[in-house]
Amino acid sequence: MILKILNSILILVAVFMGLKQGYAMFSAKPEMLEMFGKWNFSKTGLMINGAITMIAALLIIFPKTFLWGNFIMAAGILMIICFHLLDKDLKGVAIEIPFLMINLIIIYLQHPLKS
Repeated sequence: MILKILNSILILVAVFMGLKQGYAMFSAKPEMLEMFGKWNFSKTGLMINGAITMIAALLIIFPKTFLWGNFIMAAGILMIICFHLLDKDLKGVAIEIPFLMINLIIIYLQHPLKS
């Protein structure tokens, strides 16, 4: 019971962060343009990445698409981690790792409403 409540909270955090960051990318916020620009993302590429992030966040909510949403979001976070590693930016990596871990933990704990 406690694990289901904890997992529900983690899911809400992941969905909130996915929607928040996805919207920041989709609306091409200056800090997102700056970060992804150094990795040669165009504004359109950033907007597509943001839309995919928001869709992945929404997929996490539903038991049938829960796994796909988590995999897509984890893949996006892993891509950002890899770009930070290419830049030798360990601080950037350290910031992203907890978000990757949230997705991996909620995949492990599974959807709380799954029968």
